Amino acid sequence: MNLHEYQSKEIFARYGLPVSKGVVIKSLQEVSGACKKIGGKSWVAKAQVHAGGRGKSGGVKLCNSINEVRDFAEQWLGKSLITYQTDEHGQLVNSILIEELTDIKDEIYLSMVVDRTSQSVAIIASAEGGVNIEETAKNNPEKIISIFLKDPNISQLQIQKICLTLSLNKQQSEQMDDILKRLIKLFFECDLALLEINPLVIKTDEKLHCLDAKLNVDNNALFRQQELAKMHDQTQEDHREATAKQFDLSYVSLVGNIGCMVNGAGLAMGTMDTIKFFGGNPANFLDVGGTATQERVAQAFKLILDDPDVKVILVNIFGGIVRCDLIAEGIIAAINEVGVNVPVIVRLEGNNADLGSKILLESNIESLSSLEEAAKKSVELAQ
Repeated sequence: MNLHEYQSKEIFARYGLPVSKGVVIKSLQEVSGACKKIGGKSWVAKAQVHAGGRGKSGGVKLCNSINEVRDFAEQWLGKSLITYQTDEHGQLVNSILIEELTDIKDEIYLSMVVDRTSQSVAIIASAEGGVNIEETAKNNPEKIISIFLKDPNISQLQIQKICLTLSLNKQQSEQMDDILKRLIKLFFECDLALLEINPLVIKTDEKLHCLDAKLNVDNNALFRQQELAKMHDQTQEDHREATAKQFDLSYVSLVGNIGCMVNGAGLAMGTMDTIKFFGGNPANFLDVGGTATQERVAQAFKLILDDPDVKVILVNIFGGIVRCDLIAEGIIAAINEVGVNVPVIVRLEGNNADLGSKILLESNIESLSSLEEAAKKSVELAQ
C-alpha cells in the first residue's frame, strides 16, 4: 500500500527525521492560510499522487506568490497527472502539499527495500541523487552502493561504507549515522516494503534533509498497521483492482487486449508469458484462487470486461481440489449471468478435465487441452 508524500513525511517527523515545514490542502480556499502558516514569500507546491516523475510532468512548481500557488492548485486539484510511471489516464490529484523552500547544495539518493533474493532488507545509496537516479542505475551502476540487513541493526562499518560512497564530511556522516538508524527503526516497525528518499539533500548549511519521501507498506501486514491502513487513498488505484480486493481476487490491470482468468499466481504468470511469446498482449493479471467458484468466476468476468480494450478472454484452470467439471459448469453459469460478448477460450487441466471440456463444448465454448494452443488461438482472435 503506497502512501502520499505528505503522509510519509508525517511519519518521518514522528521518527525525528528532518523534513520541510509543509501544509497539505484539498481546496483553493485553503491556499492562503497554508502559505501564511508556513511563512516566507516563496513556496514549493507538489501535486500528491502515487507516482514518481511529478516534476518532469509539471506536478511540482516553485511559486513566488500566493497567487501562483493558487493557480497551481486550480490547475491540478480534481485533475489527473500523467507521468512516466502512470498509464495514459494518469492519477487523480486530490491534494497538494505546500512546503517552505530549501536551500540545496547537493542531492543524494537513499532507499530501503525488501530484497527477496537475499531474504534481507537492502539499503541503497548513491551520490547521484535527484530525478535521474534511474539513468544512474542503468549507465553508472558502480556509483550505487547496497548494504544488506538481516535484522534491524546496522554496524558502524556499514554506515562508514555508505558515508564514504556518498563523500560525506564528518558532520554529515554523524547525521547520516542518526538518520540511518531512525529509518531502519521506521522500516521494521511499520512493516514497510519500500522506503525511498529522492532526493536526500545536503543544504547550504551542510546539514542533511529529507526533501522527498515515499513509503510502501506491506499489504500482508496491514492487519497490525491499522493506523497506516487508514491512510489508504483508493482514488489512486485502478478501480478494477480496488473492486477485486473486495472479492479476494488478485487483479492487476495491464495494457493489452487478451483478458486472462487463471487459478494460481504462478500459472497466471506462465499464462501471460505464453501469450507474450506468441506475440499477444495480456490485458491483466488475474488469479481467481484455488476454489474458482461460480461467484468468483462471474466477478472475474465482470472485471475483465470492464476493460474496453479486451477482445478475447483466455481462461486457464488447473483442477486440483476442485474438479474441472464443476469449474466448467461455473464458467458457463458465469458467462450466462454476466453476458460475455467477446470470444472465450478455455484450457482445463487436472481433475476431471476431459469431462469439463465436454461440458464446455456442449455449450459452444471452445476448450483446448494445451496452453500453447489456447494462447495461440487467443492471440489470433485478438488480432
